[in-house]
Amino acid sequence: MISIIIPLYNKEHSIASTLQTVLNQTFQDFEIIIVNDGSTDHSIDEVSKITDSRIRLINQTNAGVSAARNRGIEEAKGEFIAFLDADDEWKPDYLKTQYELAQKYPECSVFACNYEFKDAKGKVTPTIIRKLPFKGKDGILSNYFEVASCSHPPICSITIMVKKRVIQSIGGFPIGVKSGEDLLTWARLAVNGEIAYNKQAYAIFNVEGYSISEKPKRIPAEQDIVGQELKALLKAHPSKGLRLYNALWHKMRSSIYLRLKMRKQSIREALISIRYNPLNYKLYIYIVLNLLPVKI
Repeated sequence: MISIIIPLYNKEHSIASTLQTVLNQTFQDFEIIIVNDGSTDHSIDEVSKITDSRIRLINQTNAGVSAARNRGIEEAKGEFIAFLDADDEWKPDYLKTQYELAQKYPECSVFACNYEFKDAKGKVTPTIIRKLPFKGKDGILSNYFEVASCSHPPICSITIMVKKRVIQSIGGFPIGVKSGEDLLTWARLAVNGEIAYNKQAYAIFNVEGYSISEKPKRIPAEQDIVGQELKALLKAHPSKGLRLYNALWHKMRSSIYLRLKMRKQSIREALISIRYNPLNYKLYIYIVLNLLPVKI
């Protein structure tokens, strides 16, 4: 059985359609654990309209997405755990594909597939995934950090299935981290086991509200817990790929600060990123842009 964990917080307009994409799966041996993280809208009412004995609803006071996922992991009865966000979708063969990966690559602890982006108008855009180390439709993602550093994220929260004992062995998702908690979790999983990967897109990530042209809604955390933990991972597992991954994290922070016109912070993050990857020319552009007058 696969335990599906859905953290829920104020998604009354999407949770029903998300649940329906789970119920429509061609693989039907699953349970659905919905962790209501203190929703203040009518999300629970929407869930209650769907009658299926495999759905379990757990209520908790608002503690964040990591705490909600960790609660779901604790409650899960299946050997495998899959995650789905309350406003995203799975195609009908998603779970079937993940189960087949687990059967084909039993030595792996993580199983993942590709995904697509869909905007508010329904336009679907494929991901760009570079440097996959295998030729067929699926294989072992042996260079996860290298792929992640030059592509769209090859793994995201709606495209991963993991063995329960393995996600528990790394402590689940980090508490107290509001941005990058999933990125850090995938990194910890990647250094602790092998990843089986399918190139085909079986999940749909709804990107409404994620436009690069919009001003970021959240200032990066002043205490960079993710950066500190990634640095510690690199020290424990030194590799070129993990260095590039560290560089990517600080580049992302520099970009957000730049768009928020927080110049000193943006330059600081760019300089940290350069120490990990001095050949990334975009970082030097970030620094120059931060030094130019605002009007320019």
